[in-house]
Amino acid sequence: MHPFYDPKKSYEENFEQGPFGAFADGEVFADSGNPSREFLGQKVFAPFGIPAGPLINGKYVKAALDKGFDLPVYKTVRSKKYPCHRWPNVLSVQIKGDLTPEKASQPLIADEEYKEPISITNSFGVPSFDPDFWQPDLADAVKYAKKGQVVIGSFQGTVKDGQDEGGYIADFVATARLVKETGVKMMVANFSCPNEGTANLLCFDIKRAQKIARAIKEEIGNTPFLVKTARFENDAELKEFVSHVGKIADGIISINTIPAEIRDKEGNQALPGEGRLRSGVCGHAIKWAGLDMVKRLVSWREKMGLNFVIVGCGGVAAPDDYKEYVSLGADAVMSATGAMWNPMLGQEIKRIL
Repeated sequence: MHPFYDPKKSYEENFEQGPFGAFADGEVFADSGNPSREFLGQKVFAPFGIPAGPLINGKYVKAALDKGFDLPVYKTVRSKKYPCHRWPNVLSVQIKGDLTPEKASQPLIADEEYKEPISITNSFGVPSFDPDFWQPDLADAVKYAKKGQVVIGSFQGTVKDGQDEGGYIADFVATARLVKETGVKMMVANFSCPNEGTANLLCFDIKRAQKIARAIKEEIGNTPFLVKTARFENDAELKEFVSHVGKIADGIISINTIPAEIRDKEGNQALPGEGRLRSGVCGHAIKWAGLDMVKRLVSWREKMGLNFVIVGCGGVAAPDDYKEYVSLGADAVMSATGAMWNPMLGQEIKRIL
């Protein structure tokens, strides 16, 4: 199917003209009966949705709701406008089997030939409009949700020149406050994108992640919030993260992507611009890593006697993928790449529940 975010168009063109494909056909999926499953205190028909990323504005969120995705996440926002990386932002990556750490240590070849099972690299830089735009846009999407559906807001702090740790935390808190003002019933703090912690990914800067999680919780009160992470290769570090952050956050979403060096068929850097040789890979090739994280998070949650929810993410393109995540203990599941190319995935999963 034609993806609802078109990789052949710029981010700005997608923002203004999209969504595309079946997301633009105007057809609305109607659930019957009453929602019976619960997620963070909210009733849903299916604990399945689309994580922060491809739903780049309220039009996309509304389309996701219409197509039966009960937990759509409005893309990550910031306290001030922030630019998008140069086009292209999405490319197909040809990978045989799983993207293991060994494969990810070698250059991967990217092109525009999108084939099943689909894996892609995406490189946007977490762009954001000013709150003057995204606050009313998100608030409108929140109100659009039907019975059994919940729109989630995603946010992050922004690193600035001359900024100390206190300033960075304050920016995270200020953005959380702006998101809460939209009326969302739950939120996601993005701890999984580059350049936000001393170890590049904020989730790996555990002490800082704990400080930020605590500050967010103090600001938003009883509004549930989750943190989104990358895959922890070291289980001792994952244990430490769960111990420090799992006692504060109401949930953990994992994983985001697996980074790798991305080149074209001629061996050149595929994504133009400084700092873009390495880029996150998502889709089918990282499902093993998403499943692995869910299994380990469930184990540490049980061993520590904690009760945060676990949202599995990575490589979900079919109902059987959803079932695999749930069988390992995921409380909810989300799909980005799979949903982009199959906008009926939410409906397909509901048919097996």
